[in-house]
Amino acid sequence: MVPAPREVLLFTLEGQRYGLPMEDVRELIRAVRLTPLPRAPDVVEGLLNLHGQLLPVLDLRRRFRHPARPLSALDHLIIAQAGPRQVALRVDRAEGLRVLSPGEWDETPRELPGVGYVAGAAKLEDGLVLVHDLRGFLSEAEALELDTALATSAERP
Repeated sequence: MVPAPREVLLFTLEGQRYGLPMEDVRELIRAVRLTPLPRAPDVVEGLLNLHGQLLPVLDLRRRFRHPARPLSALDHLIIAQAGPRQVALRVDRAEGLRVLSPGEWDETPRELPGVGYVAGAAKLEDGLVLVHDLRGFLSEAEALELDTALATSAERP
């Protein structure tokens, strides 16, 4: 049986390309002002109000060890599903959807130590792109800390 092609959303951060499985992506929007979320884990950049729903914005720069920089009107926000939680990811630019043939997909990277949130790699003609699995992006401690911060912010008038 031939594996089905995979659809991946490619995006850039500090000139580096990354990917997300398309089944985790809900929508793309231009960056807007974020609301700070006190007591949130360091990986949370703030809150986004999207159609009345408050979404944590995850700081990919911090997670991927890129230098911090202020929010720009040119940034994109990827609204995605991270396990049971919907989140926003601030990226420099969403490049678009790429359909990967079975020969362009490699699951080997997810078995390497220290890459718990990598689903695999796209082997493209212009280089390798790590595709991230958001279900493991937040550690259990970070998820609990985020839940507490969200609950605390909801209690405030």
